[in-house]
Amino acid sequence: RNRFLSFFRPLAMGDLEACREMPLYCFSVLHSQLHGAAATPASVEPLGFPDESYPLFVTWQTSQGRQDWQLRGCIGTFQARPLHAGLRDYALTSALRDRRFSPVQPKELPQLMCAVSLLVDFTPGKNYLDWEIGTHGIWIEFVNEKGKSETATYLPEVMPEQGWTKVETIDSLLRKGGYRAPITNDYRQTIKLTRYRTSKVSVTYAEWAGWAKDQAKVEGLQPEPK
Repeated sequence: RNRFLSFFRPLAMGDLEACREMPLYCFSVLHSQLHGAAATPASVEPLGFPDESYPLFVTWQTSQGRQDWQLRGCIGTFQARPLHAGLRDYALTSALRDRRFSPVQPKELPQLMCAVSLLVDFTPGKNYLDWEIGTHGIWIEFVNEKGKSETATYLPEVMPEQGWTKVETIDSLLRKGGYRAPITNDYRQTIKLTRYRTSKVSVTYAEWAGWAKDQAKVEGLQPEPK
């Protein structure tokens, strides 16, 4: 039995698409938190998108003066959350409490890009290879060498960005989830896999700052990056 799907109600692709207003809202929440704006993060108003419940992830990336973007924080939930509270909570959690990174500092804001991913169309895989690179994110359940059940996931964009094959992805996920024993093909066959899709949209700080200036809703903005 797929333990993941036992508590998650699958959502059909197209129920709701991520929209630009979602990462704009996340930027407003983080800016308010870091700069002590008159509006607290809890009082920043969502920007007109519905308060439906979805699994979601908020991802922050930084350019640090380079051409390419580097991960700065990414945290989300596979349990459906109302979008208004969920995006507010995970905008801050992913920026300030991702244990892989130090908390984002105010001076970093102009270098950031924010992406919101809504997770949809969850389907149990027939085996660990029953998914497509560039199309699906995957969630795996496995029993580690100590007999403990563990899970791990990658969003759809991870595999193409890393240039991994399916087997390399699975092996990386096992290590991410804490599996330390040798990985054999027989062991891979014991994995329970769930594939899913995402609806994703991103905005940069410069785009948010321009929007915020036009809307005259956020005070104390830093200068837009040159």
